Amino acid sequence: MTATPPPYLPGHHLLTGRTAVVTAAAGAGIGGATARRLLEEGARVVISDAHARRLKESEAGLAAEFGADRVTALRCDVTDEDQVTALFDHAEQHHGSLDIVVNNAGLGGTADVVDMTDEQWNRVLDVTLNGTFRCTRAALRRMKAAGAGGVVVNNASVVGWRAQQGQAHYAAAKAGVMALTRCAAVEAAAYGVRVNAVSPSLAMHPHLAKVTTPELLEELTGREAFGRCAEPWEVANVIVFLASGYSSYLTGEVLSVSSQHP
Repeated sequence: MTATPPPYLPGHHLLTGRTAVVTAAAGAGIGGATARRLLEEGARVVISDAHARRLKESEAGLAAEFGADRVTALRCDVTDEDQVTALFDHAEQHHGSLDIVVNNAGLGGTADVVDMTDEQWNRVLDVTLNGTFRCTRAALRRMKAAGAGGVVVNNASVVGWRAQQGQAHYAAAKAGVMALTRCAAVEAAAYGVRVNAVSPSLAMHPHLAKVTTPELLEELTGREAFGRCAEPWEVANVIVFLASGYSSYLTGEVLSVSSQHP
């Protein structure tokens, strides 16, 4: 058991010339780490998020580092179909293609079923499951029409496999993302598009620390085989693998980025 993350790996030009869209990519979590890793692998990246200020800051930082020609941003609330359509139109208009879509947007919360309101349930499901559906549908429509293949990677969670108190809405949404991934993969294979998902357990970032008690973080960390939380970039590395040619025969799979697969 080790509590020390491994060294950060350099890019290997796995995605040079490809265009990627990443939702919920503003900030220090998995989405932001994924956008950075895709850029390090040579991709052009469109980042999106519902938070306009954080999105603008992320775009400026990444553009300064990787070049304004390779990074663009558009605010997108994945519960709004018009905004989802605009996001994918933006990617094609600015970069000429759509090759990779990473559906990272999700919303959590904590409430026991007996106390949970319809509003709490519906809000988590609408962002986490319905949002992933809307973006997957938009991506597949364009990829099918283009006839050049493509990759969709969804962000699920180990809670889609196992029970956790207070997480019925989030667990149901993430289990739905897993099922959506498998079904979409079977359909999309006919036109050369792969659809897979990652299933992290606990990837530490500042926002998570703000909304989770130290006691719960300690309990969840204690379940991990390495005795530590994942770094967001460790999850992003698996997303890069799924987006790259190294996973060319992999579709309909949910890869656990954790020791928590039941």
